[in-house]
Amino acid sequence: MAMNFGILAFNDLEELDAIGPWEVLAWASKQEQTDMTVCTIGSLGKEITCAKGLKITTDYTIEDHPKMDVILVPGGQGTRPIFKKGGPEIDWIKRVAPGCTWVTSVCTGALLLQRAGLLEGKRATTHWRSIDLLRDAGGVEVLDDVRFVRDGNVVTSAGVSAGIDMALWLVGEIYGADFARFVQKGIEYFPAPPYTAAA
Repeated sequence: MAMNFGILAFNDLEELDAIGPWEVLAWASKQEQTDMTVCTIGSLGKEITCAKGLKITTDYTIEDHPKMDVILVPGGQGTRPIFKKGGPEIDWIKRVAPGCTWVTSVCTGALLLQRAGLLEGKRATTHWRSIDLLRDAGGVEVLDDVRFVRDGNVVTSAGVSAGIDMALWLVGEIYGADFARFVQKGIEYFPAPPYTAAA
């Protein structure tokens, strides 16, 4: 199934919100079982500086990219002014999302989906520190303590590393669970944090 995946990039996005799903999707795109492309789409030109200083040169801008089948909106401190005041990112989401098979977010990217009207009457989640902010925005049932939530064709995930889980699930929905497990093994994503047990 030929599909284009686009990751929105804006200044002060949280690095792993974008790069985690990028790794999952890009690794999957290199396998013969898929016919997919993954790109980054800059909201204010192609040069983006992330929250912790990582610089990204995107493949496209919001004005010149091909048709997307799946979009991913990351979070980070850069979402706050966009959520409060709007901007080209919100206009882009409103314009592109109706033509997508899947619309996804990581962390506070859910705030931008809410601002764009895509979470109205839906269930969603976000980073634990922003649960109340999303809940107070209204129109959405916000779930705590979950890695990701699917409601219709909208999938929101909790903070930072949760985007990897969401991206693997999405690969499984599109290409099958066995292939998603193959991707998971390929990127060696088997979390075993060192601080979950006493020494």
